Amino acid sequence: MSTSAVSVISGAASGIGRATAVRLAQRGDRVVIGYYAGDPHDPEETLRQVRAAGGEGMIVDLDVSKTASVQSFVGAALEAYGRVDHAVAAAGILRRAELGSMSDDQWDDMLQVDLHGVMRLARAVWDHLPAGGSIVAISSIAGGVYGWQEHVHYATAKAGVIGLIRSIAVELAPRQIRANAIIPGLIETPQSLDAVNSLGPDGLRAAGDYIPWGRVGKPEEIASVVAFLTSSDAGYLTGQSITVDGALTVAMRD
Repeated sequence: MSTSAVSVISGAASGIGRATAVRLAQRGDRVVIGYYAGDPHDPEETLRQVRAAGGEGMIVDLDVSKTASVQSFVGAALEAYGRVDHAVAAAGILRRAELGSMSDDQWDDMLQVDLHGVMRLARAVWDHLPAGGSIVAISSIAGGVYGWQEHVHYATAKAGVIGLIRSIAVELAPRQIRANAIIPGLIETPQSLDAVNSLGPDGLRAAGDYIPWGRVGKPEEIASVVAFLTSSDAGYLTGQSITVDGALTVAMRD
């Protein structure tokens, strides 16, 4: 059996998850592409790009809001490849809703995916990660740095990811397993291009005027940070939240 690393990635049908699958495949990881059946994006395109990059991968259905589904996802990786070295929690949803009219179900659905889903993936790989393994979770500047009107549930979940990762890092440190979070700024993904629930194309274009770097980010730029955090080059880096935003959150506005 091959000794190359195995990376399991939730939310890998599009956006940051897809870019991460391709980037890790490029370095030689075998990637397990977590795909939610309700997602309109095609996981086969992710797999095609993985193979075009010279990598190996497989698609597995995954609903991070369900414990049994997450366990089956990790189990499929173990059955196919015999190991899991890295887990990347990139699955997420984004819904616009004002708190005053938000239902309990709207609140719960968001946290079940964007926060509890990270916990479920970490818990499922917990006993399988080797020394040198890692967990990376995708947070957001919404919650991780800023508040965001009409997205209180989203920001709460993403803020929670940071506390979750810090504590996971402390628990796993004696086993030499790392856990870190990435706080992306404004990144052009299917989620951010959704004008109903996020900024949409016009909003993203306008953002380039106030982001010091002069543009929004690309999923591949987040994937490169994932690749670093899951590599031996980050061997003593754990419990951290790294903001990748073109200097958006450190710049004073005119």
